[in-house]
Amino acid sequence: MYYNDDVKRATEAAASRLGSIPAQCVGLVSGTGLGGIAAALADRREIATADLPGFPRSTAPSHAGLLALGRIESKPVLLLSGRLHLYEGHSPSDVASGVRLLAGLGVKTLVLTNAAGALDPHFAAGGLMRITDHINLTGKNPLTGPNDDGAGPRFPDMSQAYSRRLGELADAKALELGIRLERGVYAGVAGPSLETPAETRMLRLLGADAVGMSTVTEVIAARHLGLSVLAISCLTNLNLPDCMAETTLEAVIATAKQAEGNLTRLLTSVIPAC
Repeated sequence: MYYNDDVKRATEAAASRLGSIPAQCVGLVSGTGLGGIAAALADRREIATADLPGFPRSTAPSHAGLLALGRIESKPVLLLSGRLHLYEGHSPSDVASGVRLLAGLGVKTLVLTNAAGALDPHFAAGGLMRITDHINLTGKNPLTGPNDDGAGPRFPDMSQAYSRRLGELADAKALELGIRLERGVYAGVAGPSLETPAETRMLRLLGADAVGMSTVTEVIAARHLGLSVLAISCLTNLNLPDCMAETTLEAVIATAKQAEGNLTRLLTSVIPAC
């Protein structure tokens, strides 16, 4: 397993405090304004990540900083509510520590959610998009430095970073539920400033359909560890370069909250079938 000493200590502490963790546990990371999925977990036990020795603390608004163990129907779930971001000043390795923590606790399937700005003019604010691929524009990579060959290869393949099987499952469940689920490419940027009109045009020219400040670092770390990944963005605002409207974090969180119901319905249908 790919550990630094801090993540190893945090993993051991989490395993001790949460008690027995069932096999085939699905890992779930909730994004900005999307922490309400925790209420869907039955038989929930939780701990504050601030109580895990050596685990970095999230300072991002609406990120609770909780690790919860529960189940959705019969499927055990480990939920990390509150992720880390490069814009907080964390290193790429720190940002990946949540994924490495979940993997250390036995997770093989990882579901990521985030809040993102829509770049495709056909998308709607408050909608959902399944990430089919990403563009890493952060300039950072969590695998920089010495490689742990026991955890994964020096040069991990990223040709299928997002699981086709899980993606098809999400599409099918969305159709059953009558939820519109867009599909597209996610551009990951460092933040925290939002995009200019010129940057928005550039992102569209590069092939991106949505943009956000998380997820890509976690996916790289997850694939290095051999995890299967599904990622869904809540589209909180429209980035239209010819008529850019000002937005605020408060507006982003409010839109994410409005979309949270559909996201929760989708995840509680998808996760038991993972």
